[in-house]
Parts: sequence; C-alpha cells; structure tokens
Amino acid sequence: MRKKIVAGNWKMNMNLQEGIDLAKELQEMLTAEKPNCDVVICTPFIHLASIAQFLNQDLIGLGAENCADKDKGAYTGEVSAEMVKSTGAKYVIIGHSERREYYHETPEILKEKVLLALQKGLKVIFCIGESLAEREAGKQNEVVKAELEGSVFNLTAEEFRNIVIAYEPIWAIGTGKTATAEQAEEIHAYIRSTVAERYGNEVAEQTSILYGGSCKASNAPELFAKPDIDGGLIGGASLKAADFKGIIDAWK
Repeated sequence: MRKKIVAGNWKMNMNLQEGIDLAKELQEMLTAEKPNCDVVICTPFIHLASIAQFLNQDLIGLGAENCADKDKGAYTGEVSAEMVKSTGAKYVIIGHSERREYYHETPEILKEKVLLALQKGLKVIFCIGESLAEREAGKQNEVVKAELEGSVFNLTAEEFRNIVIAYEPIWAIGTGKTATAEQAEEIHAYIRSTVAERYGNEVAEQTSILYGGSCKASNAPELFAKPDIDGGLIGGASLKAADFKGIIDAWK
C-alpha cells in the first residue's frame, strides 16, 4: 500500500515563535485525534531545529522547503542537505515552481539537489507542473514528463523509492483556481504510467503522488477519492492548524 500524505509548505511565512506555536497546536490536535495518513510540515530553514526538538515525528514529519545544490563550501547564505538533515528534518521539497521561476532553478540544478538530499538520507518531495499557457496548449503531459526526465529519472529504482511526487498546476497555485478532480486524476494517472515506464509497475504503484494547487478542506475529499491522488502539498491552508486539519480529515 502506498502512503497517503498531507504535507504543508509554509513558504516564507511566520516568524520563529509563530511557527513554533503553529507546530505545537497542530501536534496537540493530531495527538488528540490520530490522522489517517502521514502528515508532514515543511518550514522555513530557521524554524527547523527549534521545531524538531518537540515534534513527535511518528505523528508529524518535519521537512525543509529547499536545499542547496552544493555539498558544502564558500556559498554564502546557502543551506546544504546535510545541514537540513542535522536539524532532525526528514523531508525536503525540491523543484517547487516558485524556485524554478523566481530563482531560475534548472533541471540540472534540481538533479544535483535531489542527489545530495538522497545521499544525506532525506526523503524528497519533488514538484512538477505546467503553466496556464502550457495547459491551454494541451502540453501538460509532455511538460511533467520532461520535468521528471530532467531531474529524477536518472535515479536507480532503489533511490526513486525515496521520492514523493507533487503535481502542482502552476495556474492553480494561490490563485483560488483548482484543477477539477477529473483533471487532476487524469494527469496523476499519466504521471504514474510514466513512472511505470521507467521503473516498472511495482515502483509506480508504491510512489505517492500528491496534488497541490489551491487544495482546501472543501475540495480535498473529492480530490483524495481519486485512485491516483495520494494526498496533497498544501500552501496557504497549512498556515492555520484548523484549516490544515480539515484537509487531513479528508482521509477519514
């Protein structure tokens, strides 16, 4: 059985104390009412070590939102995969569309990041997805396939087992637009078939593929009911414990 996962991506929000308060509130909620899926929170770098000290990672996994494409050295301001791991975090998001767009992260850079993260024992949430223009041109399948081929299909099957794929239609991130459950299922099924072509059915069936893009408590049950949607990568709705728990509860 592949894992059902609801992961929060806090992005550049909340100071340290606010982040600690949110993580504690979420932990209390989920301790009182155990989730029916894996839960992960991906926080800004400066929050990781503080939150790791009290977070029960059997209940909520901790992750970073990014890591460097270099192992160590004279790269002022960068944070390496080893540093992320040393905080106690277990996951890292790589390839988010905001990193690709604003910081010009290429498939080659992302490939390096993925390799370093896996070498340090982190699980990778790898983001793929098309823009509105690409969707309207009917190119979404070739875009996501190229993103997989460019950065993760170089991995061995054994390494690939530590990859969680997050499909995020760029046109639906933070816009309030959501792919319909049917649109999302269609491309998730295509992504799984692409993984099967590369690694075989067994690996494809074990790969968790999350939907991201204005997923909230109101539409999560319909999305999560689809056979190839294994959870969500949640942005804005992960910044309030009650909203985030509403999405987690879609698995009940």
